[in-house]
Amino acid sequence: MARPKRKGEAGASRNYITRNQAVRKLQLSLPDFRKLCIWKGIYPREPRSKKKVSKSSTASTTFYYVKDIQYLLHEPLVNRFREQKALEKKISRALGRGDVTDAKRFERNAARPEKTGRPRYTLDHVIRERYPTFVDSLRDLDDCLSMLFLFANLPSTSSVPAKMVARCERLCLEFQHYLIVSHSLRKSFLSIKGVYFQANIQGETVTWLVPYKFNQRVVGDIDFRIMGTFVEFYMTLLGFVNFRLYTAVGLKYPPKFDQAKDDSAGELGAFTLEDVNTAKDEDKTSEAEMERGPDPLVQAEVNKLVQELKDEEAGKDVEVASGDDTEDVPSNTIDKFEPAAQGGDVLPQPSFSASHPRQLFSKCTIYLSRETPRGSIEFLLRAFGCKRVGWDAVLGEGAYTTDEMNPNITHQIVDRPPVQVKVDEETKGGDGEDKQTAQKLATNRRVAGRIYVQPQWVWDCVNAEELLQPDMYAPGAQLPPHLSPFVKSVQGQYDPSLPLDQQQTDMEALESDVDEDEDEQDTDEEDAEEKKATEKAVSKVREAKKAKEAKTKAITQEADDDSDGGMDVAETDEDEDEDEDEDTDDEITIRPNVVVDALEEEDDDEEEADSALQRQLELEAELSGKPVRSTGKAPLDARAKAKANARKALASDAKKKADELERAKGMLPKKKRRLYEQMVYTNTKRSTEDEKLRAKRRKLERKQPKNGASKA
Repeated sequence: MARPKRKGEAGASRNYITRNQAVRKLQLSLPDFRKLCIWKGIYPREPRSKKKVSKSSTASTTFYYVKDIQYLLHEPLVNRFREQKALEKKISRALGRGDVTDAKRFERNAARPEKTGRPRYTLDHVIRERYPTFVDSLRDLDDCLSMLFLFANLPSTSSVPAKMVARCERLCLEFQHYLIVSHSLRKSFLSIKGVYFQANIQGETVTWLVPYKFNQRVVGDIDFRIMGTFVEFYMTLLGFVNFRLYTAVGLKYPPKFDQAKDDSAGELGAFTLEDVNTAKDEDKTSEAEMERGPDPLVQAEVNKLVQELKDEEAGKDVEVASGDDTEDVPSNTIDKFEPAAQGGDVLPQPSFSASHPRQLFSKCTIYLSRETPRGSIEFLLRAFGCKRVGWDAVLGEGAYTTDEMNPNITHQIVDRPPVQVKVDEETKGGDGEDKQTAQKLATNRRVAGRIYVQPQWVWDCVNAEELLQPDMYAPGAQLPPHLSPFVKSVQGQYDPSLPLDQQQTDMEALESDVDEDEDEQDTDEEDAEEKKATEKAVSKVREAKKAKEAKTKAITQEADDDSDGGMDVAETDEDEDEDEDEDTDDEITIRPNVVVDALEEEDDDEEEADSALQRQLELEAELSGKPVRSTGKAPLDARAKAKANARKALASDAKKKADELERAKGMLPKKKRRLYEQMVYTNTKRSTEDEKLRAKRRKLERKQPKNGASKA
């Protein structure tokens, strides 16, 4: 008789293990177990049936593969965690007994990175296990860079130590230096979340997100312990990647780091890149000098040569100064271009073109205003060939120039509207001192020969791989749409870069025309209402004038009849007339422009004349039997009828096509018919979204000329 199988010995339950069982098997705490799983790339698994897998009556929620937990048993980090835990128990036990000397001795043996500087463990072997080739590490670099750039902008707290933030920032700047040297950056995009960057590193596309440098608030509902575990792993990974990338281009890693410049916001300028060969030579010479001092005879010869070189330079300076007055004499000789090699007919060409995207800003000297995001703009400009980037001294060190009036500057990036600053006597106190704290600038000061653009110009030039027209990005101008370079346009879908005429359907074009006609009718109705209002205002003015004239006549007659008390009555009546005049003046000043226009266009009856002319032409055509001659303007009803007919024709065509598709669909098998219906559903859903986007854009374009007219 076969032995009966117990629960959990065979089947699916044998392949899975719960989290509590795994923690007990590894003899680790839950935080250490979580760290180990994150670093080794082991994640919870979801079985098909939790009821079959569960070995107890209570339903467990988290399961792992048994093979993964057995793989963790041989991990060296497990022993390090156990040793650390045992040492902490010894320290606490010694303190409980009151034995301070043993506690101090155990404390000296403990690995305290914040005190001794010795790390508790290293993750080098984990990096080598998870990424056997360098290409594998590059493929997993997206999340690594996004996380490290995020932590580089966070403030230091108890959960986010300052050393971790500084380490993340340093690794990110080293990676940016490699992209600048290798010209690997390809695209960038400004979004709500931050700035997206994309680079091509040894054939692999890497995309990451850099947050804007705002003051970040650390919220309590975020578990920074889990994120810190990932950051600890990613810091080791990026260190390995940076070392491999630097050595691939012949640079020494790590580069020289100036702490003083970094403290003064030097950022990229705090690093000095060195060639591997020159660094080795410098190290050898420094070691030789340390071993033995310089030979006195050799030193005397060197000093003599240096003195001779100084004398020669002084003589050359005198000759140049004496020859400055002489003018260059033009020669009639023809320049000769010799071939680069024997028998060749091709002249030597430069190694790169100035129009190449890698050298996009190589001929520009750009100055950044104080309000611009210096970090991202400087990185973009340097990655695309610009070596002369200046900014205000307030933004930090490392600038090519801090003088805004430098004549070598060709472009200045400004991110504020042009404001006219007037310095009058009102802004100054009675003692003549200026009370303003802001920097005083002249009214609309602009340096002649310099191009002023907004920051979006840099991003659009990078994505377009050419220098765009700067007048479209002038300060205060309405910027063109900043489209994402990562989205590829698909035929049949909405493309914001193309005009609406090339994308909208015939039915949408008809509906847009009808909407325009309705807008015109609305404007005509508004004009008619304005005309009625002006007529009412004019009639009120005329009635007021007539009443005034009648009252003046009555007053003069009463003055002739009653000569004695006429003066008093006249005075009172004049007062009343003045009050009435004030009332009429108030009525007139409500809309003075409208009243004047109404008085000027009082006898304008163009619409009645046009209608009368149309009736006359119809009568003449009826008597003569000829068709009606056109007056040059088609009535609105005819246009509406034509559009209605076109709409009916389009609807009938669409109905015919739908009927044909239904008949063809009836010939398909059931399986293919369902597949076709699913495809039609997705296509119609996408087309409705595109139609909404086109309608939104149509409304915006319809409002633009009105706004422009009002501004003009």
